[in-house]
Amino acid sequence: MLNNATILVTGGTGSFGHKFVAMTLEKYSPKKLIVFSRDEMKQWEMAKLYQGDDRLRFFIGDVRDKDRLYRALDGVDFVVHAAATKIVPTAEYNPFESVKTNINGAMNLIDAAIDKGVKRVVVLSTDKASSPINLYGATKLAADKLFVAGNAYSGGYQTAFSVVRYGNVMGSRGSVIPFFMSIRDRGVLPITDPRMTRFMISLEQAVELVWHTFDDMVGGEIYVKKIPSVRMTDLARVVAPEAEQEIIGIRPGEKLHEQMIGAEDSHFTYEYPEYFKILPNLNGWGRCKKRIKSGQRVPEGFVYSSDNNSVWMADAELRAWIESNFNDAGAV
Repeated sequence: MLNNATILVTGGTGSFGHKFVAMTLEKYSPKKLIVFSRDEMKQWEMAKLYQGDDRLRFFIGDVRDKDRLYRALDGVDFVVHAAATKIVPTAEYNPFESVKTNINGAMNLIDAAIDKGVKRVVVLSTDKASSPINLYGATKLAADKLFVAGNAYSGGYQTAFSVVRYGNVMGSRGSVIPFFMSIRDRGVLPITDPRMTRFMISLEQAVELVWHTFDDMVGGEIYVKKIPSVRMTDLARVVAPEAEQEIIGIRPGEKLHEQMIGAEDSHFTYEYPEYFKILPNLNGWGRCKKRIKSGQRVPEGFVYSSDNNSVWMADAELRAWIESNFNDAGAV
């Protein structure tokens, strides 16, 4: 599907964007792959990695700017929407800015994608959008609903929107593993709560889920990757076995456990070997056979959260991932 297509990635200079570009250029032969982001220095540094590859383009712009999106999406077939304001404490203290990017930016992209005839849009969401307690999660829940409803909003146009939802991306900027690695030599690692658990997914798995969504989607589905959980105390112990773990308390807007599917979603959630699919309770789409395909409906009241997960990362698996992705200095 992505061969000989023009693809645009918003927020394309972030951790996901870097991995998506590298993996997509290696596996597929797109006509053009456009990196859309607002940081010129990050684009400059990224461009140096791909000198001589004429498939790659860089476009300075912000999803808050609808006019710029209209120009960027001219001739684009597929969009991956990764741009977001996503650090939980930052969003709590800068709520207006989070709304402008995560909600207003979503509305801008929906309008621009429909008007420019984009075929399919896959949106990156987060576990924090399920039963949100913080502003980041609330804005992403709103964005998810906007993109799902965008399939009705597009009317007779061809544009389809779907969402992928997953947990903490291992090794991404601002995530816990790089943070722990950067301070492990101090002998003390901060733990917000000894009971805390989190979902973990690799960047490679995140990219593969997006690829699968492009192939499988009809429009309006939320794809939830089956991924393992980890206890923060176990993660800290693997990163720095000799370090003391200092309990510092939960930060503003932080959950004890993360959730990706709530009980309220169970009526329209279907299970597949490697993921779940939440169908929209809209226009009868929740019972649409083209969207359900081979899925089996989950039991009523089903909840998929990091503390009730059936799959947990073993110490050896965590250690192997860290050893293959970080050097001795703690850098990726």
